[in-house]
Amino acid sequence: MRFRWPADTVFTQRVLTVEQPTCSLCQRDLPICDHRFHRVFTLQGPLEIVCKLVHCPDPQCPAHAHTLSPLAEAQLTLPWWTIGWDVFCWLGQRRFARHWSIPQLRAELQDTYHIRLSDDAIAGYLRRYQTMVAARQQDAALLAAAYRDLDSLTLSIDGLQPEKGHETLYVVRELRGKRVWFGQALLSSAAAEIRPLIAKAKQWAEQLGKPVALWISDKQDAFVKGIAAEFPAVAHRYCQNHFLRDVAEEVLEADSHAKVKMRRKVRGLRAIEQDVLVQQRAGVADGPVSPPVEKVEDPAPTAGAAAVPTATSAAAPPEGAGAVVLEYCAAVRGILNDGQGGPLQPPGLRMAEALEEVQESIQRNLAAKKGGARRGN
Repeated sequence: MRFRWPADTVFTQRVLTVEQPTCSLCQRDLPICDHRFHRVFTLQGPLEIVCKLVHCPDPQCPAHAHTLSPLAEAQLTLPWWTIGWDVFCWLGQRRFARHWSIPQLRAELQDTYHIRLSDDAIAGYLRRYQTMVAARQQDAALLAAAYRDLDSLTLSIDGLQPEKGHETLYVVRELRGKRVWFGQALLSSAAAEIRPLIAKAKQWAEQLGKPVALWISDKQDAFVKGIAAEFPAVAHRYCQNHFLRDVAEEVLEADSHAKVKMRRKVRGLRAIEQDVLVQQRAGVADGPVSPPVEKVEDPAPTAGAAAVPTATSAAAPPEGAGAVVLEYCAAVRGILNDGQGGPLQPPGLRMAEALEEVQESIQRNLAAKKGGARRGN
């Protein structure tokens, strides 16, 4: 459905004329035969583009049936678009560089620039943005310029499956130039499905005129067979991250158990936050400094961290203390939810170290009796 502009919308008008003054075949002057009005959103406000359309006046000329429009219109927007190029680039940059959500994009456009777009419209423009970026990344001239100074290529292939049963996205990357070449979602990881991707990488390398010196993967059977078939003389090495992860499988398993134990001991965050929020809403400023704390037993030696004190009373904290408690809770929640890390940085070990820092910070505040806090038992 075509966009309906509010009746009180104030437009800035821009008139465009055809750059070609005469007919390319009969050399007659081209008279104006019609006007096309194209209204779009821009970051500077609503814009109305008035395009003066022309055609050859000679009925005998083969160009008589063709209407010409200004080429400059494409520099402002594309046909049937409701936004200009500036808004289009604004959406793409914030979505893919800053990882804004579509509701966040929609709210910012409406609040800052008074641009009203639906979620579906924004999603549609983002799909077009992705298509354009992918086409540019695969442009032969740009690739040749990017790899002009490299004498050889190092390729890698890996798959990412969000959940079992879903398609797996296989991505081929060139590591020396640090570029993603292409990707494709596949339902099967069979060798027959993977080999076309490797063959496509071979075509790209031949197009660039650069030899492939090395392939890197996690050594799946499909990768091994496909690379051996398409690149028989090229070395195929094991990905360092996958290799270390396989070697450290038992260590990572123990690290995972340690994380589970730590999460079991660090509990009651939500209850503490609810007590503080209730007290803040009630506007209570007097009373004990902070909820009495109860020391939780030390965690298992494998965990290496102590638990956060939990509240045993609904006594109101003084002014400002509630905010400190909420900050501590937010920090601990972030630590518990941080599962990133590889074999060289086990997440459980980092979790234990971070929880120890939080506990030491709490103990320092209690020992110094800041804000009237009393020492826990």
